[in-house]
Order: sequence, then structure tokens, then C-alpha cells
Amino acid sequence: MTDAPTRPRRGRPPKVERSFEDTRAALLRCGMELLTEQGFTATGIDAVLKCVGVPKGSFYHYFESKEAFGQALLDAYAGYFARKLDRWLLEDDVAPLQRLANFVEDAKAGMLRHDYCRGCLVGNLGQEVGILPESFREQLEATLCDWQARLARCLETAKTAGELAANADCRWLAAFFWIGWEGAVLRSRLARDTAPLDIFFKGFMAGLPR
Repeated sequence: MTDAPTRPRRGRPPKVERSFEDTRAALLRCGMELLTEQGFTATGIDAVLKCVGVPKGSFYHYFESKEAFGQALLDAYAGYFARKLDRWLLEDDVAPLQRLANFVEDAKAGMLRHDYCRGCLVGNLGQEVGILPESFREQLEATLCDWQARLARCLETAKTAGELAANADCRWLAAFFWIGWEGAVLRSRLARDTAPLDIFFKGFMAGLPR
């Protein structure tokens, strides 16, 4: 097989001395910070470029469009959050349900650290899905399903350990958790208080079949 010809990148190369991948990664990091605070439609490309120090005409050197930028951001966030979940939910030396409790405590600490300005990128985009390009819908749903699967595996471990009833439907419980969790995160940002996260998690734990 022969290599396909390389497609020329659109836009001007940056004036800042960075590699292509380093600059692209910096744009994604800045974009992720802005989108977790203010959403997709409210975030202008100019603000991202200014944050990174990239000339205005250089954006299309890295991304085909704002839609492609948003999809890349969502991919990057999904990967980051999956690694975060694994860090908490796969701790072999911690009881399975305590792993989930530790994740919740870490999330609360993160909201406090950022003064309730940052939410969940998936949750933020989900609230805008009606006005976002259609390509985002499947990507958001796939991300949430991945999180559900990771939590379901942790709950299955809890069932094996005797922390949950043998007939517990772990996939259903995991779906229920993430549906409620996204709402609790939103309420916490509105109230500027972690109490909604505590209320939701206490209710979730109380409803688990034992």
C-alpha cells in the first residue's frame, strides 16, 4: 500500500515557536477550561486563541472548524474523565462502594477549588444539544455510556464483595447515578454549594439494594 498524500493544513502557521502538537494541545486545554465554565455557544474562538497566544488567522491550521474543535475537546475531556474514573473506581485496596464515595469527595473538592465556576463539559454541552451540530449528540451519549459502563463494573465488584444484593442490576444503577449526578452538579453550581452533591449521593446510596 502507498501512503495517502498529506492534506495541506488551512490557515497561517503560528508565530509562537511551538510544535504543531504542542500548540494544538494548548488550544484544547484552554478550550476545555472555557467550555466547562461557559459552554460551547458562548465561547468564541478569539478568546481561546488569545489565551494561548496564537494569531487569529491560525485557528484553521489546527482545526477544520469550530465544530471539529468542539468534537476534539469532547474527545479530550472524555479521555481525561475516563482516566479519572479509573483512578478512583479501580483501587483494589479500597472497598468498591467506598471508591465511588471517594470519587464524589474528589469532585466536591474540585468544585470548591474552582469556586463553582467549572462544571462538567458533557453536562454543559448536553444542555446546549438542541442548538449544537447534530454530530455532538451521539458523541455525548457515547461518552455517558462509557462512564456508565465503568461505574457498572465497579458496582459488579461491589456485588461480588457482598456490598450489594445478588440481584442488583448494576447497569441500571450506573445509568441512574449519572443521570442524577449531572443534575446535582448543575444545582451545586447554581447554589455555589456542594450540598446538592451530598443530597444526591446520600439518596443514591440509600436506594442501593443490599
